[in-house]
Amino acid sequence: MNRLVMGVEYNGSQFSGWQWQRGLRTVQSVLETALATVANEPVTVVCAGRTDSGVHALEQVVHMDTTVVRSHRSWLMGANTYLPDDVRVLWVQDAQGGFHARYSAIARFYRYVILNRPIQSALRYRQVTWCYPVLDVERMHEAAQCLVGDHDFTSFRAQGCQSKSPRRFMHFIKVYQEGDLITIDLCANAFVHHMVRNIAGTLMEIGQGKHAAAWCEQLLDKKDRRLAAATAAPHGLYLGGVFYPPEYGVDNHPVFSVLPTNAARFD
Repeated sequence: MNRLVMGVEYNGSQFSGWQWQRGLRTVQSVLETALATVANEPVTVVCAGRTDSGVHALEQVVHMDTTVVRSHRSWLMGANTYLPDDVRVLWVQDAQGGFHARYSAIARFYRYVILNRPIQSALRYRQVTWCYPVLDVERMHEAAQCLVGDHDFTSFRAQGCQSKSPRRFMHFIKVYQEGDLITIDLCANAFVHHMVRNIAGTLMEIGQGKHAAAWCEQLLDKKDRRLAAATAAPHGLYLGGVFYPPEYGVDNHPVFSVLPTNAARFD
């Protein structure tokens, strides 16, 4: 049995999330169908982190086990031949050192993109979150810095989150603007359900001047989801990349270069 590792990009606008669901179009189902066609047998893929309906990925990482022998190029080109236009396999390689797409990951990077202008975009439809009131980017960045470090993120996780613990370690969070696009980059050892979208919703309210920058830290301390802002729309959210230790031989996104050498996996 050979284990293959793949990087996958997708536009989540027309998907009911990552995970296979009967009767629904999901990223996992179309990817497994395409790979099964190449393999000429059923396959199952395991991802680094499931994404919700409408959420995109710049680089999701998956692995699959197979006895079928194909070159990396054959897997790559074959999968992309049978995939729909809104999913692409970016690279394929052999797994090293007991690699597991989910359990070998040390950190994950998400990006939330906001279109901040009076008119919605036709070209970026369902690829960004539109916010027409002018946002104070510096105020948003300042407010977000209280989230860096080891915290209980109860105020920023979905009510139905199934994680046993609300604690996560946020390595960094940055808010910056390029033209009419405002981007929130977040990196943590793991994320609770809706954590990024709940943080984005809170920062947008702060950016609009509805609350002081200190409100974010107050919410963190209160540990009460009911007090924070509404969950931001899924359209602006992207899984940006997944960080793995060097022994697994997976190239990491440059954004992870700031991680400490002792960064540890979430257990």
